[in-house]
Amino acid sequence: MDSKELIARRVAREIRPGSLVNLGIGLPSMVANFVPATAGVFFQAENGVIGLGARPPEGMEDRHLTDAGGGFVTAVPGAASIDSAMSFGLIRGGHLDMTVLGGLQVDEAGHLANWKVPGKMVPGMGGAMDLVTGAARVVVAMQHAARGESKIVPELTLPLTALRRVDLVVTDLAVIEPMNEGLFLRERAPGVSVEAIVAATAARLVIPDHVPEMILA
Repeated sequence: MDSKELIARRVAREIRPGSLVNLGIGLPSMVANFVPATAGVFFQAENGVIGLGARPPEGMEDRHLTDAGGGFVTAVPGAASIDSAMSFGLIRGGHLDMTVLGGLQVDEAGHLANWKVPGKMVPGMGGAMDLVTGAARVVVAMQHAARGESKIVPELTLPLTALRRVDLVVTDLAVIEPMNEGLFLRERAPGVSVEAIVAATAARLVIPDHVPEMILA
């Protein structure tokens, strides 16, 4: 499997049956592919859909059924279409059990930057700030590095998304849990050594005596 699938499969293991979960655009949207339909999970997108399913087979796309990033999705039985005000009411009201978001950087304090790169044209913040503030649990799904530069850094150099610390970071190399004491290395990707993770990480990691390999969905 490629690195994005690895990340999505590992994040899928964090989703509890019967929960309401927001999936960000891009890599996070892949998580729906690895959560069993029998788990009773309802995926939400801030454009006003509850009950997103996996991407449809080629040729079966419906232009009226997309996620917040415009990607084609399916709908599970019981899905609902709601307006934007209600969608953001769910987010801001603290009704989401979890959100999975992409990231540009995460720092040693567990702060996320994921909505703007100064000097570059980007779509905008979308619901990122609301989601990091309002969801019960925030999981970041991202590549460990970009263009040879670590995305896990001592301090953010990109604009902050929210003051809240995220709950978990899943990359193609590791599972990292931000805590008061720092970034704890909880798991390593299959075949990846602790030494390789440390070498690829600009931030300081807290390393337990035993770091198990990821178990994937």
